[in-house]
Amino acid sequence: MATVDGFPASFYGEPGVLGMLSNGISAFLVLLQNFSTAHTGIAPVGVENILAGVHLILIGGLCQLVAGLLSFRKYDHLSGTAFIGYAALWSSFGATRIYFGASDSALRTMNNMSLSINVTNSTCQNSTSDTCQLFLSVKESAIAGLVPFILLSFLFAFCSATVNYIMPFVFGAITATLIFEAVAVIVGSWALVVSGVLELLILLFAIYGSAALLVKGLTQRLALKGFGTPLFNVLLLGTPNSARAQSIGQEKKKNTKYAEPMALGFFSDTIAPFIFAFYSFGYMKSFGVGVAWVSIVSVAQLFSSYYAHLRQDCYYTTKFGLHAAYWLIKAWEEFVVSVLIAEESAVASGREPMVGDWFFVAAALVLCVGSLNMNVLELIHNMLFVLLTVSTVPQIPLQGYYIFFGVACSVFTAASLYATFSSLINTIAEKSLIPVGPQPISTEQLQKAFKCNRSNQGDQEALPTTDALFYLMNGVAALSALHAQVSSTNPSFLHLTVPWVLISGAIIQIYVSRLQVTGGGRFGSVISSFYVAVWATWTWFRFAGELLQISTEASFGFAAGAIAFLVINAFLMLIAAYKNLVLLFLTTVMEVVLVCLLLSTLQRLPYQLEMAMLALFSIICIYGVLASLVNCVFSQRLLPLGPALIKEKVTQEASSEAPCPLATSRHTSGLLKIAGLLERGGVCGIPTDTVYALAASCKNPEAIEKIYNIKDRPAEKPICICISSVEQLVLAKPPFSPLLWEFMRNVYPGGISCIVNKGDWLLNLGVGAAYDRVGTRDSIMIRVPDHTVTAHLCNITGPLAITSANPSGEADSTHHSMVINRLGHKIQGVLCDGNSNEVVASTVVNCLRVDEGTITIVREGCVPAVKVRQIFDRVKSIMV
Repeated sequence: MATVDGFPASFYGEPGVLGMLSNGISAFLVLLQNFSTAHTGIAPVGVENILAGVHLILIGGLCQLVAGLLSFRKYDHLSGTAFIGYAALWSSFGATRIYFGASDSALRTMNNMSLSINVTNSTCQNSTSDTCQLFLSVKESAIAGLVPFILLSFLFAFCSATVNYIMPFVFGAITATLIFEAVAVIVGSWALVVSGVLELLILLFAIYGSAALLVKGLTQRLALKGFGTPLFNVLLLGTPNSARAQSIGQEKKKNTKYAEPMALGFFSDTIAPFIFAFYSFGYMKSFGVGVAWVSIVSVAQLFSSYYAHLRQDCYYTTKFGLHAAYWLIKAWEEFVVSVLIAEESAVASGREPMVGDWFFVAAALVLCVGSLNMNVLELIHNMLFVLLTVSTVPQIPLQGYYIFFGVACSVFTAASLYATFSSLINTIAEKSLIPVGPQPISTEQLQKAFKCNRSNQGDQEALPTTDALFYLMNGVAALSALHAQVSSTNPSFLHLTVPWVLISGAIIQIYVSRLQVTGGGRFGSVISSFYVAVWATWTWFRFAGELLQISTEASFGFAAGAIAFLVINAFLMLIAAYKNLVLLFLTTVMEVVLVCLLLSTLQRLPYQLEMAMLALFSIICIYGVLASLVNCVFSQRLLPLGPALIKEKVTQEASSEAPCPLATSRHTSGLLKIAGLLERGGVCGIPTDTVYALAASCKNPEAIEKIYNIKDRPAEKPICICISSVEQLVLAKPPFSPLLWEFMRNVYPGGISCIVNKGDWLLNLGVGAAYDRVGTRDSIMIRVPDHTVTAHLCNITGPLAITSANPSGEADSTHHSMVINRLGHKIQGVLCDGNSNEVVASTVVNCLRVDEGTITIVREGCVPAVKVRQIFDRVKSIMV
């Protein structure tokens, strides 16, 4: 049950090692090229740039992405955001190198000579050739991408100074390097020399920082200086904002196992609009490289949405998923306009009315509603996003389109930059030091406005966090698909319609499907996964098919596929009847849309019917977004989605058909019922102070074996025991040291589990015949939940063997309905207590070496590791 010691484990325990090494090696790669260019005056040939770009993407991009993902799992707000942000930087810089290498090779071929940077610039300055224009466009795009990264890198350097004094030097050197890299694009070789020196500093700082963290991971102490001591106290930045603290207290508890992803989401919202503003104001002639920068940043924003989902935060899951889709779609739209549609007349036609923009406007307004009980900054940010989406509606004349869009992007960039800074500082300090404003409208007022009925609040099922994003992606795809008739008469417009339908309906919805797999719902991602195939096929046949001139025989193949879609969607309608009326209406309308697809393959399509159905589909989606988001944000069913028809009939006619006996935690009879099942050797789902758990009595070894089979839990993973209080442990008289006793009294009851040495004292505790079935041969993990129901149950039954109530490898169960749906047919009962207090399991602490003054965090859960260490250090200082 202890952590795995050794060199590889240190990379997992200290992901900053991998993150800083990736920065150092990436800087070294650029350094080699810069010094070579400055020394010889000859720019690297195209192949060298391409190879350098590939290495930057693999090392600075993918390796650092892994470091960022591990940092998020280690509850490290700053490192998680910074490493994923720098992964986007080096990947984008690598993509630029690849573009640069491709254009440079073409240019050298055109001129049949070796060109220095200055000669290249002068050669293409007044040239109108396509190759020269591509060459200059790469340089312009590089500047557009580097400038916002310079600002954000400076923020990372400043914020890291409140944590330690190694990372500020690494991030500060990166900031200075990016400045001179941008200058080098304009003026030439002298800036490359300065940039190379700074890149050497990045490498040196990164090597020292990595060594310090690696030694810390191996020795479990700070042998090398630099970490653990900040340059300045973060509390010097301001005083806590009581209004904000109150607002946080009113929100539903989020999964504190993972770092907060808001800073990463705002980080992406800073980069993408800046690049668009740079392009809209005419500083970029082509969006060929810009689309690569924005696409990579959008992927980073999807990671912020993903971690918001892991924290059970529906609002930010939806917001950042929507923003990522918006930036991706607009980037590829501008790429089509600026690169694929070259003629001026075609560019004008590229601004045909794309009504999908209106769905983004409606979705942005829904986000405004969802943020009314958060803070002023969040509301302003959403309102600016509304302005941004309005600036791209089709009714704006082409002459004023880019000016309006550029101004909106500029303002949105400024707001996102401030939001990134405030999110980083406030999450690091765990106080509202940077002002974000009070709660615009209290939660109680909003509940009254929506006429909330609290009487059924405790009986409702856990609300999913991904439904709003599901409706969003389908709504954008459907409203964009309204242009099928327009595209048939305007071939150039086909280029524009494809990204709108394909990105939202298929690409981003694949991400939504992945989230729904881990949501614990009864039908998982069946509907969303099927709609991925529907919209991808729709795009291929209706849009790409027009360009490829699909033959009649091929159309018959699509007709067969459309019939298959119709049959499958009929079954999805049955699934939707188990969920709610809105989803049932959605799948029903989709059935008619698929009929239209079938008629289209037979060239018998009535376009008016198809457009009406797609418009109705979009209206249903926008209501689904509003209802799902509002209900999930407030954890109550404020807006109706309609009953689950089939489930309601089953409830009325045969309520006794539940997969296992159910008991209510509010009733003593329910508690006694579950206790009786446990005493008879049953396995039951019970609530705890963290997430739901599977419990078996320690008097029944066979019941503990059942837990392994029910969960498909690996045999080498031990199971802990749960008791009601520390006093119950005292009566067993374990030979614990005074330091361990004092530490336990400070962490129990609560979301911390302690690993201690086994002994005969467990028999006094009441473990009995299950002595060999719990823990390992030499150690045992003990839980004392801060939960009245669980404590009473342990008083009745004695110690319980518990583990999280989920199939091994899947997300924890945070509502009794999740336990019933996933494991109800395998267990003997469930004690129903509504939503869990947390959405992640306890933090596991190895106390086997506590007498040596050392503890080890085996698993970080609902209590952050830094807080556990603070408690232990305080207790240790008191005992000394």
